Amino acid sequence: MTGTFVEVSSPSAAGAEAAPAPRRSAWSRVRRIAPPYLYLAPAVALLVLWTYQPLAQTAYLSAQSWNLVPTSPMREVGFANYVRLLTTPELGESVLRTFAVIAGMLPFTVLIPTVVGLLTRHVRGRAAAVYRGLVFAPMLVAPVAGAAVWQWLLDPTAGVVNRLLGTELNWINTTGTAQLVIIVITGWHLVGFAALVVSAGLTGINPDYAAAAQVDGASRGQVTRWVTLPLLSPTLAFLVLMTVLLSAQWTFPLIDTLTQGGPVGATTNVYYLLWEYGFRSHDAGLAAAAGIIFFLGFIVLAALLASLADRLSHHDD
Repeated sequence: MTGTFVEVSSPSAAGAEAAPAPRRSAWSRVRRIAPPYLYLAPAVALLVLWTYQPLAQTAYLSAQSWNLVPTSPMREVGFANYVRLLTTPELGESVLRTFAVIAGMLPFTVLIPTVVGLLTRHVRGRAAAVYRGLVFAPMLVAPVAGAAVWQWLLDPTAGVVNRLLGTELNWINTTGTAQLVIIVITGWHLVGFAALVVSAGLTGINPDYAAAAQVDGASRGQVTRWVTLPLLSPTLAFLVLMTVLLSAQWTFPLIDTLTQGGPVGATTNVYYLLWEYGFRSHDAGLAAAAGIIFFLGFIVLAALLASLADRLSHHDD
Protein backbone atom coordinates (compact mmCIF):
# COMPACT_ATOMS: atom_id res chain seq x y z
CA MET A 1 0.00 0.00 0.00
CA THR A 2 1.55 3.17 -1.13
CA GLY A 3 0.98 6.44 0.68
CA THR A 4 1.60 10.09 -0.08
CA PHE A 5 4.01 11.82 2.16
CA VAL A 6 3.75 15.60 2.53
CA GLU A 7 6.81 17.40 3.78
CA VAL A 8 5.91 19.92 6.44
CA SER A 9 8.51 22.50 7.27
CA SER A 10 9.16 23.19 10.90
CA PRO A 11 8.45 26.66 12.35
CA SER A 12 12.10 27.19 13.04
CA ALA A 13 13.05 26.51 9.44
CA ALA A 14 10.33 28.85 8.16
CA GLY A 15 11.52 31.59 10.50
CA ALA A 16 15.09 31.10 9.30
CA GLU A 17 14.04 31.48 5.66
CA ALA A 18 11.93 34.59 6.37
CA ALA A 19 14.66 36.35 8.39
CA PRO A 20 16.19 38.33 5.48
CA ALA A 21 12.83 39.97 4.67
CA PRO A 22 13.08 42.68 7.35
CA ARG A 23 16.53 43.62 6.12
CA ARG A 24 15.21 44.01 2.58
CA SER A 25 12.26 46.12 3.78
CA ALA A 26 14.57 48.33 5.88
CA TRP A 27 16.84 48.90 2.88
CA SER A 28 13.87 49.74 0.66
CA ARG A 29 12.65 52.20 3.33
CA VAL A 30 16.08 53.88 3.35
CA ARG A 31 16.05 54.09 -0.45
CA ARG A 32 12.60 55.67 -0.32
CA ILE A 33 13.48 58.23 2.37
CA ALA A 34 17.04 59.11 1.34
CA PRO A 35 16.56 61.03 -2.00
CA PRO A 36 15.20 64.30 -0.50
CA TYR A 37 18.08 64.40 1.99
CA LEU A 38 20.59 63.66 -0.75
CA TYR A 39 19.22 66.59 -2.76
CA LEU A 40 19.58 68.84 0.29
CA ALA A 41 23.07 67.60 1.17
CA PRO A 42 25.02 69.93 -1.22
CA ALA A 43 23.12 73.00 0.01
CA VAL A 44 23.64 72.01 3.65
CA ALA A 45 27.34 71.39 3.01
CA LEU A 46 27.77 74.81 1.39
CA LEU A 47 25.79 76.44 4.22
CA VAL A 48 28.12 74.88 6.77
CA LEU A 49 31.21 75.77 4.72
CA TRP A 50 30.35 79.39 3.92
CA THR A 51 28.17 80.41 6.89
CA TYR A 52 28.59 78.35 10.03
CA GLN A 53 32.30 77.70 9.71
CA PRO A 54 33.16 81.44 9.32
CA LEU A 55 30.77 82.17 12.20
CA ALA A 56 32.61 79.69 14.42
CA GLN A 57 35.95 81.18 13.36
CA THR A 58 34.65 84.67 14.17
CA ALA A 59 33.55 83.52 17.62
CA TYR A 60 37.03 82.08 18.20
CA LEU A 61 38.72 85.22 16.91
CA SER A 62 36.61 87.41 19.20
CA ALA A 63 38.47 85.92 22.18
CA GLN A 64 41.89 86.74 20.68
CA SER A 65 44.06 89.82 20.37
CA TRP A 66 45.50 90.02 16.85
CA ASN A 67 46.51 92.81 14.47
CA LEU A 68 45.88 90.87 11.22
CA VAL A 69 49.61 90.52 10.52
CA PRO A 70 50.27 86.87 9.52
CA THR A 71 53.63 86.82 11.33
CA SER A 72 52.11 88.21 14.54
CA PRO A 73 50.84 85.54 16.95
CA MET A 74 47.37 85.61 18.43
CA ARG A 75 47.01 86.18 22.15
CA GLU A 76 43.99 84.85 24.01
CA VAL A 77 42.16 87.55 25.99
CA GLY A 78 38.86 85.87 26.84
CA PHE A 79 35.95 88.33 27.01
CA ALA A 80 38.16 91.42 27.11
CA ASN A 81 37.18 92.42 23.57
CA TYR A 82 33.48 92.29 24.45
CA VAL A 83 34.02 94.37 27.58
CA ARG A 84 36.06 96.92 25.65
CA LEU A 85 33.43 97.09 22.92
CA LEU A 86 30.46 97.50 25.24
CA THR A 87 32.17 100.29 27.18
CA THR A 88 33.12 102.39 24.17
CA PRO A 89 30.76 105.30 23.34
CA GLU A 90 31.19 104.65 19.62
CA LEU A 91 29.00 101.54 19.83
CA GLY A 92 25.96 103.32 21.25
CA GLU A 93 26.31 106.19 18.79
CA SER A 94 26.57 103.83 15.81
CA VAL A 95 23.50 101.89 16.99
CA LEU A 96 21.47 105.12 17.19
CA ARG A 97 22.61 106.09 13.68
CA THR A 98 21.62 102.64 12.45
CA PHE A 99 18.09 103.09 13.83
CA ALA A 100 17.97 106.51 12.17
CA VAL A 101 18.93 104.90 8.85
CA ILE A 102 16.21 102.26 9.29
CA ALA A 103 13.58 104.90 10.05
CA GLY A 104 14.70 106.97 7.07
CA MET A 105 14.63 103.97 4.73
CA LEU A 106 11.11 102.79 5.59
CA PRO A 107 9.37 105.45 3.41
CA PHE A 108 11.48 104.34 0.41
CA THR A 109 10.98 100.61 0.94
CA VAL A 110 7.38 100.50 2.23
CA LEU A 111 5.39 103.73 1.93
CA ILE A 112 6.36 104.98 -1.56
CA PRO A 113 6.34 101.48 -3.15
CA THR A 114 2.87 100.83 -1.70
CA VAL A 115 1.51 104.08 -3.15
CA VAL A 116 3.16 103.39 -6.52
CA GLY A 117 1.88 99.81 -6.56
CA LEU A 118 -1.69 100.87 -5.77
CA LEU A 119 -1.66 103.62 -8.40
CA THR A 120 -0.22 101.41 -11.16
CA ARG A 121 -1.86 98.04 -10.42
CA HIS A 122 -4.23 98.43 -13.38
CA VAL A 123 -1.45 99.17 -15.89
CA ARG A 124 -1.36 96.43 -18.51
CA GLY A 125 0.43 95.51 -21.72
CA ARG A 126 3.49 97.36 -23.01
CA ALA A 127 2.89 100.23 -20.63
CA ALA A 128 3.38 97.83 -17.71
CA ALA A 129 6.69 96.59 -19.14
CA VAL A 130 7.92 100.16 -19.67
CA TYR A 131 6.83 101.18 -16.18
CA ARG A 132 8.56 98.21 -14.54
CA GLY A 133 11.73 98.87 -16.50
CA LEU A 134 11.84 102.54 -15.54
CA VAL A 135 11.09 101.82 -11.89
CA PHE A 136 13.66 99.03 -11.62
CA ALA A 137 16.42 100.88 -13.53
CA PRO A 138 18.10 102.51 -10.46
CA MET A 139 18.55 99.04 -8.93
CA LEU A 140 20.76 98.11 -11.89
CA VAL A 141 23.15 101.01 -11.30
CA ALA A 142 26.25 100.00 -9.38
CA PRO A 143 26.39 101.78 -5.99
CA VAL A 144 29.83 103.24 -6.69
CA ALA A 145 28.73 104.59 -10.09
CA GLY A 146 25.55 106.01 -8.57
CA ALA A 147 27.60 107.62 -5.78
CA ALA A 148 29.83 109.33 -8.35
CA VAL A 149 26.82 110.79 -10.17
CA TRP A 150 25.21 111.97 -6.95
CA GLN A 151 28.48 113.49 -5.79
CA TRP A 152 28.49 115.59 -8.96
CA LEU A 153 24.81 116.52 -8.51
CA LEU A 154 25.44 117.61 -4.90
CA ASP A 155 28.63 119.56 -5.57
CA PRO A 156 28.63 122.70 -3.37
CA THR A 157 29.46 125.13 -6.21
CA ALA A 158 28.49 123.52 -9.53
CA GLY A 159 25.94 120.91 -8.45
CA VAL A 160 22.49 120.81 -10.03
CA VAL A 161 20.77 120.45 -6.65
CA ASN A 162 22.28 123.64 -5.24
CA ARG A 163 21.51 125.53 -8.44
CA LEU A 164 17.87 124.50 -8.27
CA LEU A 165 17.64 125.41 -4.58
CA GLY A 166 19.74 128.54 -4.89
CA THR A 167 22.16 127.50 -2.13
CA GLU A 168 25.79 126.49 -1.79
CA LEU A 169 25.35 123.83 0.87
CA ASN A 170 27.98 121.11 1.13
CA TRP A 171 25.52 118.25 1.45
CA ILE A 172 28.03 115.42 1.81
CA ASN A 173 30.49 117.05 4.22
CA THR A 174 28.00 118.71 6.56
CA THR A 175 27.09 116.87 9.76
CA GLY A 176 23.38 117.67 9.55
CA THR A 177 22.87 116.54 5.94
CA ALA A 178 25.39 113.74 5.33
CA GLN A 179 23.16 111.05 6.84
CA LEU A 180 20.18 112.35 4.87
CA VAL A 181 22.17 112.14 1.63
CA ILE A 182 23.11 108.51 2.31
CA ILE A 183 19.49 107.61 3.08
CA VAL A 184 18.08 109.34 -0.01
CA ILE A 185 20.62 107.80 -2.41
CA THR A 186 20.13 104.32 -0.93
CA GLY A 187 16.36 104.76 -1.09
CA TRP A 188 16.62 105.85 -4.72
CA HIS A 189 18.43 102.59 -5.45
CA LEU A 190 15.88 100.38 -3.69
CA VAL A 191 12.49 102.00 -4.26
CA GLY A 192 12.04 100.30 -7.66
CA PHE A 193 12.77 96.84 -6.29
CA ALA A 194 10.34 97.39 -3.41
CA ALA A 195 7.68 98.67 -5.82
CA LEU A 196 7.95 95.46 -7.87
CA VAL A 197 7.62 93.38 -4.69
CA VAL A 198 4.45 95.28 -3.78
CA SER A 199 3.12 94.83 -7.33
CA ALA A 200 3.73 91.09 -7.06
CA GLY A 201 1.87 91.04 -3.74
CA LEU A 202 -1.08 92.90 -5.26
CA THR A 203 -1.18 90.45 -8.17
CA GLY A 204 -1.55 87.58 -5.70
CA ILE A 205 -4.70 89.07 -4.11
CA ASN A 206 -7.91 87.49 -5.37
CA PRO A 207 -9.99 90.24 -7.09
CA ASP A 208 -13.21 88.58 -5.94
CA TYR A 209 -12.80 90.13 -2.50
CA ALA A 210 -12.81 93.66 -3.91
CA ALA A 211 -15.73 92.83 -6.20
CA ALA A 212 -17.74 91.46 -3.29
CA ALA A 213 -17.01 94.57 -1.21
CA GLN A 214 -18.09 96.85 -4.06
CA VAL A 215 -21.33 94.88 -4.42
CA ASP A 216 -21.96 95.58 -0.73
CA GLY A 217 -21.56 99.30 -1.42
CA ALA A 218 -17.92 99.90 -0.44
CA SER A 219 -16.12 102.76 -2.18
CA ARG A 220 -12.75 102.37 -3.86
CA GLY A 221 -10.99 103.93 -0.87
CA GLN A 222 -12.79 101.62 1.54
CA VAL A 223 -11.86 98.60 -0.55
CA THR A 224 -8.22 99.68 -0.45
CA ARG A 225 -8.28 100.39 3.29
CA TRP A 226 -10.22 97.36 4.52
CA VAL A 227 -9.56 94.71 1.86
CA THR A 228 -6.43 95.34 -0.21
CA LEU A 229 -4.05 96.62 2.47
CA PRO A 230 -4.85 93.88 5.03
CA LEU A 231 -4.30 91.20 2.38
CA LEU A 232 -1.08 92.97 1.34
CA SER A 233 0.21 92.95 4.92
CA PRO A 234 2.44 89.83 4.53
CA THR A 235 4.28 91.56 1.66
CA LEU A 236 4.64 94.78 3.65
CA ALA A 237 5.86 92.82 6.69
CA PHE A 238 8.51 91.21 4.49
CA LEU A 239 9.68 94.62 3.27
CA VAL A 240 9.80 95.98 6.83
CA LEU A 241 11.84 92.98 7.96
CA MET A 242 14.27 93.36 5.06
CA THR A 243 14.63 97.08 5.77
CA VAL A 244 15.35 96.58 9.46
CA LEU A 245 17.89 93.83 8.89
CA LEU A 246 19.66 95.14 5.79
CA SER A 247 19.46 98.95 5.77
CA ALA A 248 22.87 99.43 7.38
CA GLN A 249 24.36 96.91 4.97
CA TRP A 250 22.77 98.59 1.94
CA THR A 251 24.28 101.96 2.89
CA PHE A 252 27.82 100.64 3.33
CA PRO A 253 29.06 101.13 -0.29
CA LEU A 254 27.80 104.71 -0.36
CA ILE A 255 29.30 105.55 3.03
CA ASP A 256 32.65 104.11 2.03
CA THR A 257 32.58 105.99 -1.28
CA LEU A 258 31.18 109.38 -0.23
CA THR A 259 31.81 110.04 3.46
CA GLN A 260 34.10 107.32 4.90
CA GLY A 261 31.97 107.42 8.04
CA GLY A 262 32.23 111.20 8.44
CA PRO A 263 31.94 114.01 8.84
CA VAL A 264 32.93 113.53 12.49
CA GLY A 265 31.39 110.05 12.47
CA ALA A 266 27.95 111.35 11.40
CA THR A 267 27.39 108.44 8.99
CA THR A 268 29.14 105.63 10.89
CA ASN A 269 26.60 102.87 11.51
CA VAL A 270 27.19 99.42 12.99
CA TYR A 271 28.44 97.85 9.76
CA TYR A 272 30.87 100.64 9.02
CA LEU A 273 32.05 100.64 12.64
CA LEU A 274 32.82 96.94 12.36
CA TRP A 275 34.75 97.57 9.13
CA GLU A 276 36.75 100.37 10.78
CA TYR A 277 37.73 98.14 13.69
CA GLY A 278 38.90 95.41 11.36
CA PHE A 279 40.52 97.22 8.45
CA ARG A 280 41.47 100.67 9.77
CA SER A 281 42.43 99.92 13.36
CA HIS A 282 43.54 96.38 12.43
CA ASP A 283 41.98 95.09 15.64
CA ALA A 284 40.70 91.71 14.48
CA GLY A 285 39.52 90.59 17.92
CA LEU A 286 37.45 93.73 18.51
CA ALA A 287 35.96 93.54 15.01
CA ALA A 288 35.05 89.87 15.54
CA ALA A 289 33.43 90.68 18.89
CA ALA A 290 31.42 93.45 17.23
CA GLY A 291 30.35 91.02 14.51
CA ILE A 292 29.13 88.46 17.05
CA ILE A 293 27.19 91.07 19.05
CA PHE A 294 25.58 92.52 15.93
CA PHE A 295 24.74 89.02 14.68
CA LEU A 296 23.01 88.07 17.93
CA GLY A 297 21.25 91.42 18.13
CA PHE A 298 19.85 91.14 14.62
CA ILE A 299 18.73 87.55 15.29
CA VAL A 300 16.70 88.70 18.30
CA LEU A 301 15.31 91.63 16.33
CA ALA A 302 14.37 89.40 13.39
CA ALA A 303 12.62 86.92 15.70
CA LEU A 304 10.60 89.70 17.34
CA LEU A 305 9.62 91.22 13.99
CA ALA A 306 8.68 87.84 12.52
CA SER A 307 6.50 87.05 15.54
CA LEU A 308 4.84 90.47 15.33
CA ALA A 309 4.28 90.08 11.58
CA ASP A 310 2.58 86.70 12.10
CA ARG A 311 0.19 88.27 14.58
CA LEU A 312 -0.68 91.33 12.52
CA SER A 313 -0.68 89.92 8.98
CA HIS A 314 -3.86 88.79 7.24
CA HIS A 315 -3.58 85.87 4.83
CA ASP A 316 -5.81 84.92 1.92
CA ASP A 317 -7.02 81.50 3.04
